[in-house]
Amino acid sequence: MFFVNARAFIERENNGVTELIIQTRVKPGEPEVLELPGGRLELFEPILDGLYREVFEETGLKVVRVEDQDTRIDTIGINAEFEVECVKPFCVYQTVNGPIDSMGMYFVCTVTGDLTENGDNTEKVHWRPVDDIRKLMNQDPMLFSNVDRAGLMYYLKHRNSR
Repeated sequence: MFFVNARAFIERENNGVTELIIQTRVKPGEPEVLELPGGRLELFEPILDGLYREVFEETGLKVVRVEDQDTRIDTIGINAEFEVECVKPFCVYQTVNGPIDSMGMYFVCTVTGDLTENGDNTEKVHWRPVDDIRKLMNQDPMLFSNVDRAGLMYYLKHRNSR
């Protein structure tokens, strides 16, 4: 099996502090880990539609802006039998070893609405200062999901480096 995912760095500034939404992943038979909102795309689901759906299911929030969303291009109307879209993500991951073969895209998002504490297979959905996330990553990176560990390392290095 091969899965494609859309994942979100949902940012906000709160009193001069950059925060991200972090949640606890809760799946039967799996250890609880911290993760970013996002998940698997359905077959033929447009990437940003899947991102919006996953963010809403897990956080109760509506994505109102995706960084670089204006770069999106599609071939809709050219050949109805084969339509393609291209979007610019913040970064992309591909598993190179492990029990699940997947690839996915991370997007930096702005949202609106009321944050839910528990979403689809998630609990303790909350805003967390990026500096706290950096400290947790340095202390024990295994606290984070296997996929998001690499995504957060990339984010901390390329977006929020200090």
